[in-house]
Order: sequence, then C-alpha cells, then structure tokens
Amino acid sequence: MMKQRSNGSREKNHGKSVVIQVIAVLCGLLIIAPVLYCLSLSFMRVSEILSRPPRLLPKGLYMGNYNAAWTKSLIPRFLLNSLFISLVCSIVRLITASLAGFGFAFLDFPGKTVLFYLVLGTMLIPGDVILTSNYFTISQLGLVNSYLGIMLLYFVSANNVFMMRQHFMTVSKELHEAAEIDGCGDLRFYFNILLPISTPILVTVFISSFISTWNMYLWPLIVANSSNEMRTVQVGLKTLNFAEEASYGGTMAGAMIILIPTLIIFLIFQKRIVGGMQSGSVKG
Repeated sequence: MMKQRSNGSREKNHGKSVVIQVIAVLCGLLIIAPVLYCLSLSFMRVSEILSRPPRLLPKGLYMGNYNAAWTKSLIPRFLLNSLFISLVCSIVRLITASLAGFGFAFLDFPGKTVLFYLVLGTMLIPGDVILTSNYFTISQLGLVNSYLGIMLLYFVSANNVFMMRQHFMTVSKELHEAAEIDGCGDLRFYFNILLPISTPILVTVFISSFISTWNMYLWPLIVANSSNEMRTVQVGLKTLNFAEEASYGGTMAGAMIILIPTLIIFLIFQKRIVGGMQSGSVKG
C-alpha cells in the first residue's frame, strides 16, 4: 500500500515537473521570438520585408543588409566607443563597489548603517528623475561630447555595492581577525585574501556592469548630442535609416551586430553570473 502511494506521488511530481518545463519553454520562446524575427529580417530584401502577407523566413541569406550596416554607417566606430566605455565603467565600478562593500562588511565607523541605507535608498530613485540635473552638472564641468561625460554617472552603482557587501558578509569574521593578529592590514587583507576568494562575485559585477553600460541609450544620446563620432552603438543604430531608402533590413542587421558581444559574454559566463548572485544572498 505504501509502495503504491510512493509510486503515485512520484508520478504526480513527475507530471508537475513536465508541466513546469513546458511552460518555461513556451515562455522562453515567447521572449526570444522578437529576436529571432529580427534575425530573419536582417537576411531579407526590402521587397520581402514589405510583402503581404508578411514572411517569417527569408528566401535566402541576403548579406547586403550587413554590408550596408557595416559600410554605410559608423558602426565600427560606435562599437569601439561602446567597448571602451563599457570596459572602463565596468572596471571602475568593480573597484568602487568592492571597496565600498569591504568597508560596509568589515570596518566599523560611526554612521555605517545609516550610510548603507542611504546607498540603498538611491536605488529607489529613477534615473530619469535626475537626468536634467546630471546634464547641467556635466555641462558645467565642460564634459559634454566627451568619453568622461558619458562614463562619469556609471562609475558607481548602488546595486553593485549591495551585491559586494552581501557577499563579503558571508566571509568569516575570524579570517579578518586572524589576519589582523598576523599583522595584515586592511588593504593587504583586501587585496591578498578577500579578492582572490571572491572571484565569482567579481566576475558577476563586471559582466553585469558591462552589459548594462553597453545597452545604455538615453544618457549617451543627450551628452553626445552634437558629436556623431562620440555616439555609442545603441544611439548610432538610428543612423542606419538612410534618406534615400527605408533600410529596415540594414537596421535589423545593425541590431544583430550590436547584440553579438553581449550575447557571447552572457553565454560564456552565465554560470558565473548565477553563482555570484547566489553567493551574495546567504547573509544580510
């Protein structure tokens, strides 16, 4: 009797698991469908794109759209701009977030808790609310149409500080105390002990910062408003709309070119991203 109940419970759990997996697959297909359609359009001629009824698949792999996107626009320059900005912002974010997280996790100073809550409070403020004041500040500093003007707002992220602090809180306090007894100062402990054992969260912060800065649009559009060569890929994508023709295929091809770097990074490091996020969710 018990064996029958056990088998029935297993079959029920197996059926529930199958239903959940089917729902997950359907949701995944629904999310990725626009990207796949964009990929299909990038290989179509204009006549195919504007055909009625609409075509889902191209007749052949027409590479003219990719050639137009690469040669008739400044996409190579835009890619270099975005790569430089994303790398610099990610490295600086990594430094500021890890140092702040170390201070909040291991150091004792007056007002530490209040300051940490103030940092978290900035996460509740939408970026669009302070967009105008930020632009006035950058303008007064003379940083409009410059790399530093685009990057300055992205050097610090409260979310990254929170992630680093949460991860460092999982590190044993005894390790820090033992290092102090052996004559190891705070900076030496930070560089020689803490950072080497925190590789997963460091990779997570770097990759998430890279992807977020790579995909930013509104701020680079405002700051680099009069310099076409300073634009990032997200802003420069609109230059693929040529006056002599409606380059729908070229725009789709440009979008796919822009998507490739972040897609490669995510596919390579997705396990590290998940592992790093989980490592910071144990202790608050």
